[in-house]
Amino acid sequence: MTKRRRGSRTAAHRPRPVRHERFERLVDRAVAGIPAPFRAALDEIALVIADEPTPEQLRENGLEPDETLYGLYEGVPLAEWGADWVAIPNRILLFRLPLEEDFPDPEDLADEVRITILHELAHHLGIENEDRLAELGID
Repeated sequence: MTKRRRGSRTAAHRPRPVRHERFERLVDRAVAGIPAPFRAALDEIALVIADEPTPEQLRENGLEPDETLYGLYEGVPLAEWGADWVAIPNRILLFRLPLEEDFPDPEDLADEVRITILHELAHHLGIENEDRLAELGID
C-alpha cells in the first residue's frame, strides 16, 4: 500500500527535538479528539511512535532517501479482511523526528499529528483514494 510523503521539509535548520513525553502527550491528545466511531477502530491497531522510517520502509513506499514519511499504516485494511485469514497485527507508525522537523511550531505539530493519525486510520478503514481523504478533510 503506497503512502506518499505528507508535507515538505522546509525548515532551514534542524530544530531541537521535542522531548518524547511531550510528543506522546500530543499523540494522546490527538487520539482523544478523534470522533467516537473512528476512535473505536483504534482499538484494533497498535499506535507506535518511532524516530524515523527505516530505509526499507522508504524504499517500499517509493520514496527517495532524502524524502520521508510522517506516518505509515501496516496491516490489512478492514475492507480486505477475509473470514479465513489469520489475524496479523495492524499498526500505525508515527515518525517523530520528521514531524518535529517539519512542524517546529507546537500548534502546527499537534495539528499534523492529528491529521497523520486520521490519514493512516483511514487506510485501516479501507479508504485509499486520496480524493476521498481530501473530501473527509484528512489529507
